[in-house]
Amino acid sequence: MDFAQIEELVTYVGIAGLVALMCWIVYDVGTRAGVGRFGLWTMMVVLMAAPAVFVIKSIVVLIIGA
Repeated sequence: MDFAQIEELVTYVGIAGLVALMCWIVYDVGTRAGVGRFGLWTMMVVLMAAPAVFVIKSIVVLIIGA
């Protein structure tokens, strides 16, 4: 395993951890503010759009590169 592969793996693990932390923070803020189910769902969809685009981009790059 060379340095580039390790760097790529650490990048994906780090981003996954940050996305998980962001999900938890959004959920915690929403529940403490007394937001209803629809409001919490809306917050999650809007704030998780950027990480979803990162995942979709990675999948597309894998498909095109294959």
